[in-house]
Amino acid sequence: MKQTVLTLNNGAKIPQFGMGVYMVPAGEATKQACLSALGMGYRHIDTAHAYQNERSVGEAVRESGVPREEIWVTSKLWPSEYGEGKTMAGIDKMLSRLQIGYIDLLLLHQQVGDYMGAWRDMEKAVAQGKVRSIGLSNFESERLEEVCEAATVKPAALQVECHPYYQQNDLKKRIAKYGTVIESWYPIGHGDAGLINEPVFTELAKKYGKTNVQIILRWHIQAGNVIFPKSTNPKHIRENFDIFDFALTAAEMEQIASLDCGKRFYTATLEEQERNFSRWTPAD
Repeated sequence: MKQTVLTLNNGAKIPQFGMGVYMVPAGEATKQACLSALGMGYRHIDTAHAYQNERSVGEAVRESGVPREEIWVTSKLWPSEYGEGKTMAGIDKMLSRLQIGYIDLLLLHQQVGDYMGAWRDMEKAVAQGKVRSIGLSNFESERLEEVCEAATVKPAALQVECHPYYQQNDLKKRIAKYGTVIESWYPIGHGDAGLINEPVFTELAKKYGKTNVQIILRWHIQAGNVIFPKSTNPKHIRENFDIFDFALTAAEMEQIASLDCGKRFYTATLEEQERNFSRWTPAD
């Protein structure tokens, strides 16, 4: 099934729809989910050092039979790996875990620690060909502008919570001048029943012969967001991907836009993040 791509600020073309493996156990669970997705036509996998399943993602990429250059792999560095020298070592370890030659998109996972030193090493990794594109995850405070203004290589992507209840329109305005695209985690609001069962989605699902979740995922695509819903069930993996044979009208997109109410499902303050993310180091 043909899917859409977005052109990043460095000219790279990222598949707009991908497979997320957050909280999928390492080993066969991650490997088989990724192989199922790649076999169905997915061409983007989103992982992270903190997920502890990069090796399984790499195995799936290598065993899929799909040419490496056709698959986009995103991963993320944990704050314990931030800092000049330290970050480059972390990138080399990530490449060793993945065994796929290079990383298509590398993100700083959290806005804590020595993120400025980390960014300088990530820029060096781009120059060395270890990484193709770099970006940020969960940077929504003034630290976002701090990195963007100092960066020689501007962030290609910013991964944050984004869904119809929290559409991130203000954040999109903040990053527009850098050409940075939004990637959405919690694309269906952490599976919130209230969001999924909003009447507008039920009505549109009936109209288009789709599920409510498929309508939400299609909204993301037309809103210009990169998404990677997680599933280990082949049926759901296929259903999630089956959103490229219809399009919502401008009026329907407006109906969904009206749902934006500022409700988010992850509410930790920056101070709480500082405490939480400094206490844990993922295993190599």
